[in-house]
Amino acid sequence: MGGINNRTLLVGAIMVFIGLVFVIKLFILQVYDPSYKFSAESNTRRKVTQYPSRGLVYDRNGKLLVSNQAVYDVMVVPREIVPFDSLDFCESLGLSMEELHDRFVEMRRNIRRRKISTYKPSVFLKQLSAEQYGRFQEKLYKFKGFFVQRRTLRKYEYPSAAHVLGYISEVDDAMLKKDGYYSQGDYAGNTGIEQTYEKELRGKKGVKSILVDVHGREKGTFRNGRYDTAAVAGKKLTLSLDIELQQYSELLMQNKIGSIVAIEPSSGEILAFISAPGYDPSLLVGRNRGSGFASLAQDSLKPLTNRALRGTYSPGSAFKLINAAIALQEGAITEQTKFRCDGPVSNPIRCTHYHRSPIEVAGAIETSCNPYFYQAFKQTLERPGVNTRDGYLSWYNHVRSLGFGDRLGIDIPYEKKGNVPRIDYFDRYYGKTGWRAITVRSLAIGQGELLVTPLQMANQAAVIANKGQYYRPHIVKAIENESLAENYSQPVISTVEPANFEEVIKGMHQVYTGEIGTARYYRNDTIPMCGKTGTVQNPHGEDHSVFIAFAPKENPKIAIGVVVENAGYGSTWAAPMATLIMEKYLSGEIPRRHIYYEKKMLEADFIHGKQ
Repeated sequence: MGGINNRTLLVGAIMVFIGLVFVIKLFILQVYDPSYKFSAESNTRRKVTQYPSRGLVYDRNGKLLVSNQAVYDVMVVPREIVPFDSLDFCESLGLSMEELHDRFVEMRRNIRRRKISTYKPSVFLKQLSAEQYGRFQEKLYKFKGFFVQRRTLRKYEYPSAAHVLGYISEVDDAMLKKDGYYSQGDYAGNTGIEQTYEKELRGKKGVKSILVDVHGREKGTFRNGRYDTAAVAGKKLTLSLDIELQQYSELLMQNKIGSIVAIEPSSGEILAFISAPGYDPSLLVGRNRGSGFASLAQDSLKPLTNRALRGTYSPGSAFKLINAAIALQEGAITEQTKFRCDGPVSNPIRCTHYHRSPIEVAGAIETSCNPYFYQAFKQTLERPGVNTRDGYLSWYNHVRSLGFGDRLGIDIPYEKKGNVPRIDYFDRYYGKTGWRAITVRSLAIGQGELLVTPLQMANQAAVIANKGQYYRPHIVKAIENESLAENYSQPVISTVEPANFEEVIKGMHQVYTGEIGTARYYRNDTIPMCGKTGTVQNPHGEDHSVFIAFAPKENPKIAIGVVVENAGYGSTWAAPMATLIMEKYLSGEIPRRHIYYEKKMLEADFIHGKQ
């Protein structure tokens, strides 16, 4: 009996041992080494990411600006690859044998670096067209380990507004670590609204499980789609941009370097946003994106640079309007205060325009009288009972409150601050008691250390149009089922009271209507306009042509800033361009008497030296 028990125990032990071996083996196959699980699953089903369509983009009038087009990525699961006819593979995809070799070398390198897995799908070849996909799909069964995945790319309906829209590019390692939404080979917005509103535009990925045979051919959905999740399209954006005004403004700026920004003063909505030279956004889409980007990046004219946000200039005479408003606010001058612009009192800044003398503030704006604004600036900083440092600090705080020296907060990335020099800047150079108004006199006429962006110039016009307040400039007017950020709907109130802009506006109107107004040739008899010319000194070449304006005078609908680099007088180039754009927006046409100026602007070529 004892022998039987021993044999029974022995047999039982053997059975238990064999069972443990099977359990351990199954554990290794299913848990410890998941590659077997993935390999087994891939013989029955394949999980395919369903990429959502990015949100559509429209202009303020409902015109479609950006849509989507289907492309197809060739995916690969490295462990599943078996020897195949490489010549047939290359002919199907339009690849050379060298390109195929390079792609396999890159794939092996990425596997060694653990950037991709041998048992999970990764991108082998990006962005096949529908025609290429159809040709490859017919032979796909020959190439085990490969399959095709659909995604969408941007399609631009107009060759315009590239700096506003931005572009899409493949996510880098930093983005992969920062946001778990993305996987290797995904795309995200880069610059422009595509970057700022990436989370709204990108939508939500879905997953579809597909049954496949041993050759990788699709045999239908897995369990009738029970485990599938649908992709959710990105949200629609409506821009404040008027695409017709945008295109017209770009046309005026062809063969020129500079910027145009037009704003609706009552809302801060940007109507036109030009950085010239620009480029066709379609150049940065599809398989030719790399060569397109390289060409633009190597262009000596730097078309990728967003000059409207990142170009900084002295504002020149356009800034005299700010100095006038501050001088009135501080009581340094009144509407009737007159200064002469000839003789010793005008030194050290001389007048560059012929006009009557002495002259009051509105007349000084009309004629752009340099000595007047130096005297007003000097009175602001050194009026009785106020020392220079305290006077300068008051001036500085007013200037900052009017939107200078800091980012305005536009919803396009990489905006520059510009510069309004602080007191400690002058202290470092001259000592705390070593400088006075005469030392910093260049600020009186918008030169010296003062730097502004074209966006800030346009915003200055909006501030004056609104008599001392502005709405933060923004490009997006509406987001599908969402509200805009609150800071775009709340006005920014400056420290300069509304009454102190009345005389400034009067002078700006006289720039168009006065007998010697610097923009008198561009007067519109049906639209009362207000503007200010600027000829900005440029140590690197010809002066820059600057003009800011708004219209109509009462209840303004558009404010604008124009900078044309190396073009000379503001009255000759920037002023007529701004006037034409305002006329186009407000009435839809150019008056017959201004057709000559339109033709002149369209034909001018400052890049190739033809004027």
